[in-house]
Amino acid sequence: MASTYSTNLKLQLMTTGENLNSWGAVTNTNLGTALEEAIGGTANVTFSSADVTLTLSDNPGTQTARNMRLNLTGVSGGARDLNVPAIEKMYLVYNGLSDACTVKVSGQTGVTVPVGKTMLLINNGTDVVDAVTHLSSLTLASALPVASGGTGTTTSTGTGSVVLSASPVLTGNPTAPTQSAGDNSTKIATTQYVDNATGSLGTLASQNADSVSISGGSITGTSINSITVGSNGSGTRTISTSAPVGGSSGDVHYRIS
Repeated sequence: MASTYSTNLKLQLMTTGENLNSWGAVTNTNLGTALEEAIGGTANVTFSSADVTLTLSDNPGTQTARNMRLNLTGVSGGARDLNVPAIEKMYLVYNGLSDACTVKVSGQTGVTVPVGKTMLLINNGTDVVDAVTHLSSLTLASALPVASGGTGTTTSTGTGSVVLSASPVLTGNPTAPTQSAGDNSTKIATTQYVDNATGSLGTLASQNADSVSISGGSITGTSINSITVGSNGSGTRTISTSAPVGGSSGDVHYRIS
């Protein structure tokens, strides 16, 4: 009876009494070639502006599809597919092409390997899927960029919620920050004004277009020499300090001009 071959790796399975005086050579090929390729072998898969299909035959000799690591090289000429045999097999795939490549069993969905990236994949006998779908912890050599779901930084700015950028550009209609009542030591760049009495924010749309009011308390921690309050149809009105006339030396007079 002739030899049979294993389903996944195509190892030669000799029958009893077969290959008399030459079975050692067959065994050496099984162990030294087929198994070594499957466990730690690397093979180049060359593209020429077309998809590539790998196959396995009943032969324990060297075969590209049996290798653990597949190095994609050559000219892709556009997004490509690498079709692999429908066997249970793990692959470490490096995409050295100029375009993305999807590793899959023919007719299935597979997994797309980006340009210049390496992915650990597993063929479950039906299709190729990600071999790793969860990590209990992860340490990166550099900060994960925002475009990839990270913060782009290795340290946090301030306390509370994470600040993603030192100079963010806000889009949409974000909620402006709040300020404690009576505290004007923090400057807020916003299209809204701060009600000093409550620390709450009101919109300029709810105010007269030529005026913004600060009500219900005093402004502390800063020096104000003049406040422009708007034209009111007759030129700019400015409230400014003037030298006190009479009264105590601590008085400050204001004039409107």
